[in-house]
Amino acid sequence: MSASKTLIQHRVPLGQKAAFGAGHLVLNLLPGALGIFSFFLLTAFGMDPFLAGLLGGLPRIFDALTDPLMGFISDNTKSRWGRRRPYIFVGAILSGIFFILLWQLNENNSQIYNFWYFLIFSMVFLIGNTMFATPLVGLGYEMTSDYNERTRLMAFSNTMGQIAWMIVPWFWAIIADPEIFENQAVGVRELSFIVGAACIILGVFPAIFCRGIDASNMENRKEISFKTLGSNMKDLFKGIVQVSKNKPFMKLCGATFLVFNGFQMVAAFSFYIIVFYMYNGSYGDAGNWPAWFSTLTAIITAFLVIPIISRIANKFGKRKAFIISTIISIIGYILKWWSFDTDLNNKFNETGLGQTLNQGVSSLFAYLNPYLESMGMSWFSIDVSNGAPWLIFLPIPFMAFGLGGLFTLMMSMTADVCDLDELENGMPRKEGTFGAIYWWMVKLGQALALVLGGLVLKLVGFISDAPTQTAETMTNLRIADVIIPAGTALLAIFVMWNYSLSEKRAKEIKEELVKRRGEL
Repeated sequence: MSASKTLIQHRVPLGQKAAFGAGHLVLNLLPGALGIFSFFLLTAFGMDPFLAGLLGGLPRIFDALTDPLMGFISDNTKSRWGRRRPYIFVGAILSGIFFILLWQLNENNSQIYNFWYFLIFSMVFLIGNTMFATPLVGLGYEMTSDYNERTRLMAFSNTMGQIAWMIVPWFWAIIADPEIFENQAVGVRELSFIVGAACIILGVFPAIFCRGIDASNMENRKEISFKTLGSNMKDLFKGIVQVSKNKPFMKLCGATFLVFNGFQMVAAFSFYIIVFYMYNGSYGDAGNWPAWFSTLTAIITAFLVIPIISRIANKFGKRKAFIISTIISIIGYILKWWSFDTDLNNKFNETGLGQTLNQGVSSLFAYLNPYLESMGMSWFSIDVSNGAPWLIFLPIPFMAFGLGGLFTLMMSMTADVCDLDELENGMPRKEGTFGAIYWWMVKLGQALALVLGGLVLKLVGFISDAPTQTAETMTNLRIADVIIPAGTALLAIFVMWNYSLSEKRAKEIKEELVKRRGEL
């Protein structure tokens, strides 16, 4: 149990936490919007599914190469504004501009033209996004040296980041609504301006208001120039090797890969189960229940789960908090088997509680619908005339502990690992390199999850263009939807069981570093 209190000089002011959180909102908004918008490559711009798959995979390979390089550059940068903030400022502006340009496709152009246009601008966009994202993550690791304040900072930023996932699921309905846009292609082009502008405005906040460590006297930083390119690449490789030998960090990466990969593999399965199992392939009857499922998950994660996890970590330590939150998420995954059952949902609707809930929601939206329609937001309404699958929301408070605990705790623990690396390998501190490699692992897991998720769909016999699916297919898909994330979460607990960097050890490292630097 933690007995230490955070000194006032180690606390991050609320304004800086909010600015850092705004940056994390952008970190989530850009990939979330990119994923939704990419769906319309097929439906709005007529892209061949194979070519669309290439457009999703090829830029990720390029992105994996640029992250460690950007981390090395920001670690070794010398400027009057610090190591990270100049890149965050410029990167936020470039990310927003290039996101807008990326989606100025024309449906009348040839498929090959649109393919090369999108591929080239994807690469350019990722350069700007890497310039923003990698230094931002590194900045978060150095904003405080306090063990518990790091968790509070990451909890606050991840709470704000979840706001993006409350908004993003509704992009489907907005783009496809004929009352808002002339067609889907117009919707994609015009909505990209709003997303890009929001990312620019919010993205520059961390560069303006946040403060990292004073790096003016930091030793052994490399010169960043074209003349030193060859030696810099050697130093980059050496730094990556040092990072890979850090056993606590490798455990963090392994656990993250397992939890995130397991979740991402089945992320789309809930949508398929709602549409093809609960509503027999009728997208119209399924309505916007999948969007409500995603939005409610983000709301509960942000305002319920993350604050709880932060308190557990401060009281019992980060390793125990991770194990507890992961076990709770496994309970949620198991509950999905019953909560997505059609018969059980029908029986719930026949109970007094179900009928009261249906009547209350029906009355509420009967009152709101005229206002929603006047604002062009009829897609936001809930239709309970044929009953409602209320039980699908039951596992959400449990499942939310999975990713909610993962990134809050892992990012805080990575900051502790940076202290350990300085103790073992000296200056310069490598927050940028650690952050780049950690998020490279996340991106690798996401890319692999997309491939394996498609493989699972194929193995269970799911046919994408079929109006309905067989009962056997849906049963197997529901089994996979439970077993895969629960299994990978159990493996992650095994990986983290003997994680050695406790609060006591982190405090000892911090004291040793203070003596070594000659600080008070």
